[in-house]
Amino acid sequence: MKLRRLKTRGGSESAAQKSTERGVTLVETAVALVILMVVGLGVVTAFTYSIGYNSLGNDRGLAMSIAQQQMEQLRAAQFTDSVLNVTATAATSTFVSNGRSFQITKTITGSNNDNNGNPTLKTITIRVDPINPSGFPVILQTLRTAMTKGSH
Repeated sequence: MKLRRLKTRGGSESAAQKSTERGVTLVETAVALVILMVVGLGVVTAFTYSIGYNSLGNDRGLAMSIAQQQMEQLRAAQFTDSVLNVTATAATSTFVSNGRSFQITKTITGSNNDNNGNPTLKTITIRVDPINPSGFPVILQTLRTAMTKGSH
């Protein structure tokens, strides 16, 4: 069996043309595919981490909103209101927002007692924990003071 060479328009092929007209080998193709696979896995990993961090950021934003809302309700109450009574234990409740659950812990402590033993300074702490194993709590704290006869 005899192989025939195809002639180009100008005649026979030169040695320079033979050496530059090579195809892509199977090894080169396999190496290129491995490189593309590594790059693709890196992109997928970056997307996975970003989805997780966005979810945590969303939980933290919702927790902050809940804590601020709870704090504003307590700030609006009178100093002597029963909502602001000093207690030995923290009050806990569960709140659901946008399909996510949060545990709210309210702690009210008193100090600087007056002559009757009533506190004139109350420390209010609101802690909101996302009910999620990887969530971080949001803690807000404020001080409330009673108006005394000599203050303005």
